[in-house]
Amino acid sequence: MPLDYTWLYETVRMRFESRAAMEAFLPKPLAPAKLAAKGDDRYLSAMTQRIFQAGMQHKVVDAKWPAFEDVFGRFDPPAMARLGPGEIDAYMQDARIIRHRTKLQTIPRNARFILDVGRERGTGFGAFIAGWPGSDIVGLWDVLARRGARLGGRSAAGFLRLAGKDTFLLTSDVVARLKAEGVIDRTPSGKRDLQAVQVAFNALQKASGRPLCQLSAMLSLTIDPRF
Repeated sequence: MPLDYTWLYETVRMRFESRAAMEAFLPKPLAPAKLAAKGDDRYLSAMTQRIFQAGMQHKVVDAKWPAFEDVFGRFDPPAMARLGPGEIDAYMQDARIIRHRTKLQTIPRNARFILDVGRERGTGFGAFIAGWPGSDIVGLWDVLARRGARLGGRSAAGFLRLAGKDTFLLTSDVVARLKAEGVIDRTPSGKRDLQAVQVAFNALQKASGRPLCQLSAMLSLTIDPRF
């Protein structure tokens, strides 16, 4: 069943004092040119930040992130790709960061992933991210899950949102609305369910001209009891 954008807009608009207030609240993605111009180090930083956020309070991780940037030299991928067990052991003794060995071990793996993509395409990782079409954002999630470390599940979309790439998020509220509208009948995980979600978002985007991240937020607001 297709989602009705007119209903979605009117429902969400009623939760704000004005249209301007609603528009100010909704997230805004970076333009493709800005995504392409970002250095590979910023993508590795965002990947790592998202990985550390998983299973933790985001505000705790975010408060620590300036220290992470200092400790890891702003996540230069060639340097990070060379990290070995000895360096990870040393980081495990550094009280300035969150000491989680399994998550720390993703840094060299994801650095190599970023560098591999750059070599394959002859461009920076940002150009790869910028050029991926939003109409198949779940395909990009799949690439990140298969080739990256600990970037499956919600982490792929979470990383892209941190990096500024337009994507929807499958939060519990978004999933609840998609279920209520008959788009899916369970929390999506397999390719068939994810494709159904993508088709629904593509239709909403065609009807509205809005980025995926805003449509995702609007769907969430139809459920969120705080509004």
